[in-house]
Amino acid sequence: MISNMPDNARQYLLKIYNKLFKSGYFPNQWSEATIIPIPKPGKNHAVPTNYRPIALTSCLCKILERMINNRLRDYLEMNGILSSAQCGCRKHHSTIDHLVRLETEVRNAFSHGEHLIAIFYDLEKAYDTTWRFGILRDLHKCGLRGRLPKYIAAFLSKRRLRVKIDNHLSDQKDIENGVPQGSVLSVTLFAIKINQITKHISKKDPRFSISLYVDDLQVGYRSTDLTTI
Repeated sequence: MISNMPDNARQYLLKIYNKLFKSGYFPNQWSEATIIPIPKPGKNHAVPTNYRPIALTSCLCKILERMINNRLRDYLEMNGILSSAQCGCRKHHSTIDHLVRLETEVRNAFSHGEHLIAIFYDLEKAYDTTWRFGILRDLHKCGLRGRLPKYIAAFLSKRRLRVKIDNHLSDQKDIENGVPQGSVLSVTLFAIKINQITKHISKKDPRFSISLYVDDLQVGYRSTDLTTI
């Protein structure tokens, strides 16, 4: 529906977005998500963790989120803030980069007579447990000032959800931590928060290697002595 709007309506919508951004106002209705639990195939559906939560949010809000996200990503790229190990939520990067990187590590280890061990991590409830204040602190450490971090703070605050099953809607629940599910902006914010882990790992030993795809982490280590790995 929005994509079929006439040009004058799009221009009017853009003016609304610009006014919201300049004023720092984030509509309360946009802070609420409706969660639709989708059962995971082949799982015991009597167990709540065997459902995948799908978050439905305002389509108008999603457009503004994408605009904010584009500004944030441009800032991160221009200032070289995200680690080269991170290939998620970045233009001209993909999982292919990590496959090539891992293959190169394997070949290098083989040519030097070394063993290579790779461990793959998938962080559980990564988005739900992310420290919001930590994200805002990291944005400040990145040198981000002005309207953009203020609007991101408004985006993260006063989040609420309801759960919908069939035609039944639960009471509203406040979300005190984490980043909103289903938001393109949340992906970039999480990438900023996890960025420090690459510095801590790579500083320990040059034989360490690390790859990140947002919240998916791979750590490798090579050595001639398998017992030391």
